[in-house]
Amino acid sequence: MYTIIWEFRPAPQREAEFVATYTADGAWVKLFCRGAGYLGTELSPIAGRWYRTIDQWASEEDYRLFRRQFAGEYDALDRDCEALTMQEREVTTSASP
Repeated sequence: MYTIIWEFRPAPQREAEFVATYTADGAWVKLFCRGAGYLGTELSPIAGRWYRTIDQWASEEDYRLFRRQFAGEYDALDRDCEALTMQEREVTTSASP
């Protein structure tokens, strides 16, 4: 399994829109579901108005293939979501056997 963890701090007045975009039926998950090997995303609030997403893929290869196949859509959605967050950081990326 391949796991990617991000943490986000929503922009003021945009928290509800952020949650709607990053939740299990939001725009990111809809895009990820188009890729083979996508297993799911978990969104959870953490301290200080931060949120954590945990994206899981069957393998790193599945994730890399998805990024190549959907690079344009991924980049466009990423740009569209910039206004929703004040800060974001990739916490970890890991593969497990």
